[in-house]
Amino acid sequence: MKRFSQRSHLVTLSEINVTPLLDLAFVLLIIFVITTPLLEQGINLKLPAGGKPDTTISKSDIRTVEIDTSGSYMLDRKRMSLNDLEAALIAANRANPKTVVYIRADKKGEIENLYAVINRCQRNGITRFSLRTEPTTNR
Repeated sequence: MKRFSQRSHLVTLSEINVTPLLDLAFVLLIIFVITTPLLEQGINLKLPAGGKPDTTISKSDIRTVEIDTSGSYMLDRKRMSLNDLEAALIAANRANPKTVVYIRADKKGEIENLYAVINRCQRNGITRFSLRTEPTTNR
């Protein structure tokens, strides 16, 4: 006589092993923690010294234009041509009349590239812009 039923041989494993899933989650978390600061930085620029701290401006009102030494333009960390930059700034100004354009230009770059951005802003009625500099240190 058999004491054990045949059912014990047919039992399936219905549990999920979560250890590999946790390992994957921790690896992804570490990757995101490491790469997030790199994504927040735009072009590595050497700004000229001078200037004073800003008055408080809402971050949603700020559009940042960066110009590197080779004359490449970036708007809010997206590389684009001067004509595309102008179109994007016009659209941003129409959507939000309180838009302020921060212009960050490398101090060793060509001044003509900076003038081109300022000219395009003024030509299209964007009068609220700020030339960014490194804050002065008190000695």
